Amino acid sequence: MKGRWEDVRKPNQKELKATTVLAISIEQASSKIRTGPPKDDLEDYSLDIWAGVLPIVQSFEKLIPDSELDSSIKPSINLQNLIQTQL
Repeated sequence: MKGRWEDVRKPNQKELKATTVLAISIEQASSKIRTGPPKDDLEDYSLDIWAGVLPIVQSFEKLIPDSELDSSIKPSINLQNLIQTQL
């Protein structure tokens, strides 16, 4: 998460060795973007196939501390603020 490097545990050598960052060039891509409800072709409505929208929502929920963590250690103010703005 952007801006959290100082708040998180730094990776160890094993984690760094197991991590790969790669960049790829995308030469061609396609996407479908629309607004409003689905609008199928009339002949498609006679098919026995569900059609509709599956909304995808990304959100934060209440923090759950590691059960082994010392209870005196609290989340960083940055993390607390981030969660608070989302709840």
